[in-house]
Amino acid sequence: MNEAPNQAYIKPSDASSWALCARRVWLDNKGELEVEEAEDAFEALIIELGLAHEQAVLAQLMKEKSVHTATSPEDTQRLMADGVDVIYQAQLLDKENHFVGYPDFLIRHTSGEYQPADAKLSLSEDKKEIQVQLGFYRRMLNSNLPAIVFLGDGDTAEIGDEANPITNQFVTEMRELLANDIEPLVRYSHSKCRACPYYAHCKPAFEAKEEISLLYGVQGRAVDGLEKHGIRTISDLAASAPESLPDVPYLKGFEKKQRAILQARSYFSGEVHQLAPVNLPNGHWVHFDIEDNPLAGSGEKHVYLWGFLVPDFNNADFEYVWTDAAHQDEQGWLEFLAKIEEYRAQYFDLVLAHYSQHERSTIRSYAKRYGMESNETVQYLLGDESPLFDMQKPVLESLVLPLQGYGLKDICKHKDLVNFQWEDESSGSQWSVVQFNRFLAENNPEMKAQLKAEILGYNRDDVIATRRLEEWLRSKFM
Repeated sequence: MNEAPNQAYIKPSDASSWALCARRVWLDNKGELEVEEAEDAFEALIIELGLAHEQAVLAQLMKEKSVHTATSPEDTQRLMADGVDVIYQAQLLDKENHFVGYPDFLIRHTSGEYQPADAKLSLSEDKKEIQVQLGFYRRMLNSNLPAIVFLGDGDTAEIGDEANPITNQFVTEMRELLANDIEPLVRYSHSKCRACPYYAHCKPAFEAKEEISLLYGVQGRAVDGLEKHGIRTISDLAASAPESLPDVPYLKGFEKKQRAILQARSYFSGEVHQLAPVNLPNGHWVHFDIEDNPLAGSGEKHVYLWGFLVPDFNNADFEYVWTDAAHQDEQGWLEFLAKIEEYRAQYFDLVLAHYSQHERSTIRSYAKRYGMESNETVQYLLGDESPLFDMQKPVLESLVLPLQGYGLKDICKHKDLVNFQWEDESSGSQWSVVQFNRFLAENNPEMKAQLKAEILGYNRDDVIATRRLEEWLRSKFM
């Protein structure tokens, strides 16, 4: 991608960072930090797929129109003056307003004006960063024509004046950020900060301040409310009593206040606090986990692996349903339902244990996708007597852990808690998606088999981890 003439220029490529965090976009432009980003295989895959999508759009346009590639802002202006059909890799520069932009395409309208167009993997044009980028290009072109978005599922969308408010907000806030020589203050966010390249830079500052938003479950408006009442640090919260803690958004009632205070105390002590007995259902347990591909061309997530750990709960007892590609999606779903009926017949008191709501919500969406809401097995899985059991529920209801996140890996990898280690320490949910997409693209049978084995091994470790979590809960808290 081309660089802006200098860092003072506002460029729509900042929209993604801006949508996430003011500090991040400031650091991108003014931080002057030497950031050594760890290789992010998932991000690399997204870039690779995005470029492939852009090339596919380019190839289609070349079949229909005359396409010229721009080499500079001046060349872009010359090509527009010449009235060419399509300008690829256009470069727009507004020195007066300090704007710079690089739309994928400029497409000549029958009116003689040009419409900016981008190829996006997204399935919707409603994402904030897409609205900003295309709205920004329209602003630079002073165009009343809608911008065009070539979406990832093959559809085409338009963005018009409805993007003006968010575009204006972006320009206003970017001007303020770029004019400010002081790093902006922001709240810590579990979901955003841990995935940010500046995490190592920002985390010590949050910790030095004892930023309350570092605590699991105590963020946003709750932190704002606590600060208004003089509770500004984790130490302040740890020293509080539930009875004296004020009612603030998302932190009302004795139980929620008690949990927040114990979370603060656990932050310093590393202790586990038990709020109530852990209740686990009796029966024959089968541990369950799925892997799905959010990058399926259909626009709907494709579950490529439904994994199960059955008694006696060792590596040899791992069972699964696998589909090679999205066109086998329904087949995999039906095989999953058949597998459930097999367990149902084998275990009259089946407990289908998983971690978080993802599995239940996926079953619900698949039932809707294939018009099977009234199917007997579906009703068994989703009805009042469902065998599905979310193991996150007793953890959150009964325990306060010395963790900033309560994901399966957060709990199971902690040496003082479950202490279970995945065979591949670098693996994760996104890792699985990357490997599966590599599997799809691979033509060598041996490499394909190796990739499949790695994905199966990762999922097997996931369900073994849920079993180890179950054992830990039973041994320590029941």
